[in-house]
Amino acid sequence: MQPYVSELVTIVDETTPALLALSDEASGRKPAPGKWSPREIVGHLIDSASNNHQRFVRAQFQDHLTFAGYDQDAWVARQKYQDAPWRDLVALWASFNRHLAHVMASMPDATRTKPFAKHNLHELAFKPVPAGEPATLDYFMQDYVDHLKHHLRQILSR
Repeated sequence: MQPYVSELVTIVDETTPALLALSDEASGRKPAPGKWSPREIVGHLIDSASNNHQRFVRAQFQDHLTFAGYDQDAWVARQKYQDAPWRDLVALWASFNRHLAHVMASMPDATRTKPFAKHNLHELAFKPVPAGEPATLDYFMQDYVDHLKHHLRQILSR
């Protein structure tokens, strides 16, 4: 199993109680105008899990790592995460990420490590891969975990 898979499971196991410890009031509090509340950040992480789930599965049937992007702010706003029950958001986030860990762990090594010359990880990845350099699904899955940790730090450091 790749280290980022076990790291993802550990993050979910350790972070879920910390997230649930936030009150409804605290989970809805925006740190500044135009900034996401913890509810909206967790909603964004659910959207990220949803989009990346499809990317990770589709990549196993493609000869490239080119995927559609999405307007993160619009997705958060349209789904009204700010008004959603905090406990439900945390439960969905945790379940989705446990499933993603399963998907990652189930991936054949040859698929995970195959270099792809054609990709758009310079546009999609949290830590972009230059357009002219090959990219792997392994890198993209680690990048997903790094993105998740970045946003969880935003919530838990408040």
